[in-house]
Amino acid sequence: MGHLVAAACVLIGLFTLYQVFFPLAQGNQFSLILFLAAVLPLTLLCYRSGLGRQTTNPTPVDWLLAVLALVVCLYPLLPFIIGDGGGGFDAFLGRQGAPGVVDVIAGSLVLFLVLEACRRTTGLALPIVCLVALAYAYYGGYLPQNAAIAHAGVDWDQIISAGYLQSTGLYGVPLDVAATYIVLFTIYGAVLDSSGASKFFIDLSFAAFRRSRAAPGRTVTLAGFLLGSVSGSGTATTVSLGSVCWPVLRRAGYPAENAGGMLAAAGIGAILSPPTMGAAAFIIAEYLGVPYLTVLIWAIVPTLLYYLGILLAVEIDARRYGAREVEVATQSTWRLLGRFGYHLISLVLIVVFLAVGMPAFKAVVYATAAQIVLSYLDKEHRMTPGRLYTALANGVRGVLAVAAVCAAAGVIAAMITRTGLGLQLHSILVNAARAITENPALVLVITAVFAALAVAVLGLAVPVTASFVISWVIVGPALQDLGVVAPAAAMFVFYFAVLSEVTPPTALASVAASAITGGRVIPTMWQTWKYTLPAFLVPFAFVLTDNGQALLGLRPFAEIAWTTAVAGLAVAALAVATGGWLVRRAGWPERLLCAPAAALLLYLRIETIIIGVVLLAVAVAVHLVLRRRVLGEPVEPHSPAVG
Repeated sequence: MGHLVAAACVLIGLFTLYQVFFPLAQGNQFSLILFLAAVLPLTLLCYRSGLGRQTTNPTPVDWLLAVLALVVCLYPLLPFIIGDGGGGFDAFLGRQGAPGVVDVIAGSLVLFLVLEACRRTTGLALPIVCLVALAYAYYGGYLPQNAAIAHAGVDWDQIISAGYLQSTGLYGVPLDVAATYIVLFTIYGAVLDSSGASKFFIDLSFAAFRRSRAAPGRTVTLAGFLLGSVSGSGTATTVSLGSVCWPVLRRAGYPAENAGGMLAAAGIGAILSPPTMGAAAFIIAEYLGVPYLTVLIWAIVPTLLYYLGILLAVEIDARRYGAREVEVATQSTWRLLGRFGYHLISLVLIVVFLAVGMPAFKAVVYATAAQIVLSYLDKEHRMTPGRLYTALANGVRGVLAVAAVCAAAGVIAAMITRTGLGLQLHSILVNAARAITENPALVLVITAVFAALAVAVLGLAVPVTASFVISWVIVGPALQDLGVVAPAAAMFVFYFAVLSEVTPPTALASVAASAITGGRVIPTMWQTWKYTLPAFLVPFAFVLTDNGQALLGLRPFAEIAWTTAVAGLAVAALAVATGGWLVRRAGWPERLLCAPAAALLLYLRIETIIIGVVLLAVAVAVHLVLRRRVLGEPVEPHSPAVG
C-alpha cells in the first residue's frame, strides 16, 4: 500500500512539474479538476476515518469512497477522456448557472467527499464551518427579513453551480494555489530535507552560538528560521526543532514550559518568514494580483521584528532562569559553511529568480533542480534516483491535507460572496465600532481590534489557510472601507490567521512542543504567547496610520528606516513588560510603564512616539533608581545574597 501511494504521489508530482512548462490547453479549471481527482482519493486512502476498528491499511469503505471520489471528480472530463475532443467539457462549463440533475448529484458527492477528507485531516471544525455556510446559503430566505444577515436564499442547484461548475468554490484560488505553488514548494522542502539541508541548518545554528548562557535559546531561534525553509509548517518545524534542541535546553536549565514556548514560537516563525512562507502568502499574491516577491518584501521588516522579539525574550529568560552554558560538539561555523554552505544557494536562487521577474512556480522548480545537482557534493546525501523518488513522493503527500482544506475554504468563500454575507458582516464590523465613537481614528482602531479578535477566534477552529481565506472575504473589505490599503489589510489578516496557531486554548504548535518537553500544555501556550506578543501588536501598526505602511516597504527608504527603528524600540519595551527584566529583574512599576510605551510607539505618529519614548525613559530611570537602592542595602549576616 505504501508503494502504491508513493507511486501515485510521484505521478502527481511529475504532472505538476510538466504543467509548469507545458500548461494544458484546455485551461486552468481542467487541470484543477484533474488535480482534485488525484489528491482526493489519495487523501481518503492515507488518512483513517477514526470510525470503527482502526487498521493500518485502508478499509473496504475507504476504497469505496476513494473510487467514488475518482469517478465524481472526473465526471466533468469523462466525455473528453473517451475522446470527444473536449466538446463535453465545454458543454459542462456551458451549464454554469443551469446545472443538470447529474451535475447536481456529482457536485454534491464531491462536496461531501471533500468535507470527509477535511474531517479526517484537520478534525470536525472546518467541515462544520463549511456546512454552516452551505446551510446559511440555502436557508437564508427563512431568516427574519429585518435580520442584518438575511438574504433571499440560494437554491441547491445554484449552490452546486457556484461551488462545482464555476471557477470559484472547489476550483477557486485556494485550490489553484495548492495545485501549483504549494505542491512545488513542498517538493522543494522535501528535496532540501533529503539532501541534508535540515541537518546542516541545525549544526550551523549550534556552531554559531557556541559558549554563552543564552546560546541554546539563540540556537533554537536561528534553527527555526532556517528549518522553516524546509517544512513551511509551524507545527512541523516545532517538532523537528524540539527533537534536537530540547535536550540542550534541558541541560541549560530551562523549565519544560518555557522551553516549549520557545520552540513553538520559533516554529511559527517558519510560516511568517521569507523566502518560503506559509500557503496563505501565495493566496495573498493571487488575490491582490501581485508577484510573490512583492509579498516577500512586505514580510521582511515584520519578520525581523518578530525574531527581534524572540531574541530579546531569550536573553531575558537566560538571565531569569539562570541558564547554564552548554557545550555542544560541532564543527566551527566557517568550516560548516565552507563544506555545506551550498545548501543556502538554492534559497538565494529563489529570491534572485523572483527578482528578475520569473514566476514563483518556475523559480522554485529551478531552485529544486539546483539543489539536486549540488547534493552530489555530499556523498552521504546525494539525490540518487531512489532518494529523489522518495522526496517527490513525500513532498506531494505533504500537500494532501492542504489541498482538502483549500478546496473547502474555496466553497466557504464562494458561499460568503454568493449570499452577500461578506458585505453584511464587514458593515456590521464597522458599524459596531461607529456605535462606540464617531472619531475616524478611533473607529479604525476599534474595527482593527474587532477584526483581529474575529480572525483569531476563527483560527482556533480552522487551519491557517482556511482562516485567511474566510477572514479576507469579511475583514479585508471592512479595513479597506476605512482607508487601509489592500497590502496592509491582507498582511494584517495573514498575521492574525497565522498567530491563531499559538493562541490558547487550541495552539497546535504549543501542544506539539509540550508533548516533546513533557511540560504542562496550558502554561506552555502562555509562554509561547509571551514570546510571540510583538507579532500580535506589530500588525496593528500596518493599518492604524499611514506611517505603518513603511513597515511593509511601501514608503521611501528613509521612512522605512525610522519606522523600523521605532517599532524595534516598541518590541524592546514589550519584552521588558512581558519578561520582567531590564538591567536586572524589573518590578511592576517599570513593566506597567513599558506596556503603554510600546503601544504608543507602535502607533507611529510623532506625538505618540514622543509620549512613548518619555514613558520608556521614565521606566528605565525608575529601574535604575530601584536597582541602586537594592544594591546599596546592607546584607545582614546569614541572609541570602542580594543583587
